Amino acid sequence: LRDRGPMLSRPYADTVNGSSYSNMKELRVQSKGDPLRAFFAFDPKRKGILLCAGNKTGDEKRFYEVMIPIADREFAAHLDKLKKE
Repeated sequence: LRDRGPMLSRPYADTVNGSSYSNMKELRVQSKGDPLRAFFAFDPKRKGILLCAGNKTGDEKRFYEVMIPIADREFAAHLDKLKKE
């Protein structure tokens, strides 16, 4: 992610469907055979912001139902903070 920035693509990163932000992505990694997902987005300054992460093992639909709202809230808070600077 650091080396390729917004150009990082599948299978390492993918767009998140269902987010309030069209630029929301997930970093796709494995740890000991478990699928880990880290949600991130690039802010208006083109800085990558890591928002939340979790182990996707189990109920995939529920994972995204829980994680996307968290990532959206964190990114909204980050954008609000930028506006106040």
